[in-house]
Amino acid sequence: MTGANRGIGKAVAEALLARGAAKVYAGVRDVDSVTDPRLVAVELDITNAAQVLAVAESLGDVSLVVNNAGIGNPATPLTATLADARAELEVNYLGLVSMTQAFAPVLAANHGGAFINVLSVVSWVAMPNLATYSASKSAAWSFTNAARVVLKRHGTQVVAVHVGFVDTDLTAGLDVEKIAPQAVATSALDALEQGRAEALVDDLSANIKAGLHDDQNLIYPAIEEQFNAAAVS
Repeated sequence: MTGANRGIGKAVAEALLARGAAKVYAGVRDVDSVTDPRLVAVELDITNAAQVLAVAESLGDVSLVVNNAGIGNPATPLTATLADARAELEVNYLGLVSMTQAFAPVLAANHGGAFINVLSVVSWVAMPNLATYSASKSAAWSFTNAARVVLKRHGTQVVAVHVGFVDTDLTAGLDVEKIAPQAVATSALDALEQGRAEALVDDLSANIKAGLHDDQNLIYPAIEEQFNAAAVS
């Protein structure tokens, strides 16, 4: 799995071990950042497609890929930099594409297996202060849905994980209600075991998904009100 050295990734790795996984690879840029001796650290930069392919070819026993690595740069549509937007797309979206293409043959050779893609509630709704991050996660959601259709023919399951604010380094500076990373891990793995396409981890994600059919009336008025109130204060 990617991003297994902290936050959601660390919680998922621990949950996998607790559920009996024989081996958990932790794909990270810095192998020294993996301190859990139960994990097998693998040097991996998901923005380097050639390295991703090489790693996939060397790990022939993988049956589950957890795409968890992600970055976020809070900014509005008018303050976001192109450099930050590109970086988010490289990690949150294009990295997911590389991982899927590289590991799909490995999973197919191991009786199908599965991908778990850790997305976000902003896959569905654009937050004004997370404009480019939201866009990158939206792209990842769209790709995940397309991949699910194709990979089903290979016997490979694809689970999309949607969640709001989680208590991780990424949200450390936000004064909002957060859920524990362990709750994300439990929801994601339960969805996998139950054969579900999506894991809606919290009430926020469930409510946003329920309102997508009329988002301009059911979702965005409240978002606009919150954004304007914060801007005034």
